[in-house]
Amino acid sequence: MIDLDGILLVGAAVLLVSVMAARLGSSVGLPALLLFLGLGMVLGDSGLGVAFDDADLAHALGFGALVLILAEGGLTTRWPDIRRSTPLAALLAVVGTVVSTALTAAFAHLVLGLDLWTAVLLGAVCSPTDAAAVFSVLRRVPLPGRLRGVLEAESGLNDAPTVLLVTVASELALGHELAGGPLGLVGLVVLELVGGVLFGLVLGWVGTQVMRRVALPASGLYPLAAVGWPVLAYGVAAVAHTSGFAAVYVCALVLGNSQLPHRSATRSFVEGMGWIAQIGLFVMLGLLATPSRLSWQAVAVAVAAGIFLTLVARPLSVLACAYWFRLPGRHLAFMSWSGLRGAVPIVLTTIPLSYGVPGSDFLFDVVLVFVIVFTLAQAPTLPLAARLLGLDRGVVADVEVESAPLDKVSASLLQIRIPPDSHLQGLTIAELRLPRDAAVSLVVRDDHMFTPAGRDRLRSGDELLIVAPAALSDQVENRLRALGRRGRLARWWQESGSPES
Repeated sequence: MIDLDGILLVGAAVLLVSVMAARLGSSVGLPALLLFLGLGMVLGDSGLGVAFDDADLAHALGFGALVLILAEGGLTTRWPDIRRSTPLAALLAVVGTVVSTALTAAFAHLVLGLDLWTAVLLGAVCSPTDAAAVFSVLRRVPLPGRLRGVLEAESGLNDAPTVLLVTVASELALGHELAGGPLGLVGLVVLELVGGVLFGLVLGWVGTQVMRRVALPASGLYPLAAVGWPVLAYGVAAVAHTSGFAAVYVCALVLGNSQLPHRSATRSFVEGMGWIAQIGLFVMLGLLATPSRLSWQAVAVAVAAGIFLTLVARPLSVLACAYWFRLPGRHLAFMSWSGLRGAVPIVLTTIPLSYGVPGSDFLFDVVLVFVIVFTLAQAPTLPLAARLLGLDRGVVADVEVESAPLDKVSASLLQIRIPPDSHLQGLTIAELRLPRDAAVSLVVRDDHMFTPAGRDRLRSGDELLIVAPAALSDQVENRLRALGRRGRLARWWQESGSPES
């Protein structure tokens, strides 16, 4: 019989230790994800002796965790922040991944002496950026909106083509023939991506309409429904033999940018869900790893391939995709350095492991060392890189908006919190110039509440309760965000068409 009591005991203990590890990591500047991986190694057969070597189960659980991580990323990403970045992000996700894979595979085969298919698999699994690492690290770095949007959207979209690429390479390594040749592979990638995006758009729209019109009996059900729709999109797309990863991210993006009830509560819930998925994923991968099996050859290959990928392949892939968009050189430099790899490369190695590809154990060891070394090298340096490149100047934190429906009067109650350094500070209520039927009904300042007059000035940390007709809630929210970024000049900036980033 399954020892449920023991499983719950150990699971709860690991979860609590991981939460404390995340706090420790933030205080000393270490990526928390690596601490989770280290915890799994401590629990594994080279540590406390917990045995776990089921590649098929690791593959299934890893993909399940990635679905939840991508859902969290889509639900917490604002479409205006990535709208202008989507073409470049899509190009990086597909073309950039292919360029990086080809260059790294050539280096690993011709210089490091790996056999052809091991080299191809190494290039493929290490080329995509990791959504969990990007979302957890970059959102703490004050970057221009367009640059952040490129990196976040790329990490959300590049899993789909990479999974297909690694799967095909694993089959070819086993001697299976590729139907249709290289052109057939390109067509299959395009078909799967387009199909996944379409499923995500359709189910995201359907989910939005249902959640807007169905009054659920408890507010806690809205976050569950918001997560359920992207997971459903993944399943439908996968059954239809299209990209489930593209579907889940796009569906979550549509839902996250719709006027759904209890958005702030939903955001908090999915962020917690994302943390649980990351903790479980990295602890599991740590259990799957066998540090005692590591060889100096694996370490040398990982370091050499990682240096080449970081300093040569990634910058060239960024240049090949971004050159046509005429971005500033400092943006290109930061995009090249911020290609964070986390759990995704290790999860992708479970594909050849589950297929039984020769040399897949060695590949897993190489990728494990690669992820540890280069996540430690890159993630803590990103805030410094942003400052050195002058990318964090004038970037202001966005206002936090919570919306709840007022069904009887067909209106929304918006709860606004003014963050530090926001340009809303110092403005009077009258200077907000909200639509005629929207009203600031209450201001919460420190431990006091008051009904504001037109001459009352806003301060950092104030919370505003604004009642607005449902049809105008988007307009009110956009106006407040523009004021938060540009202050009194917001109207001039919007009318002149100047970028908000």
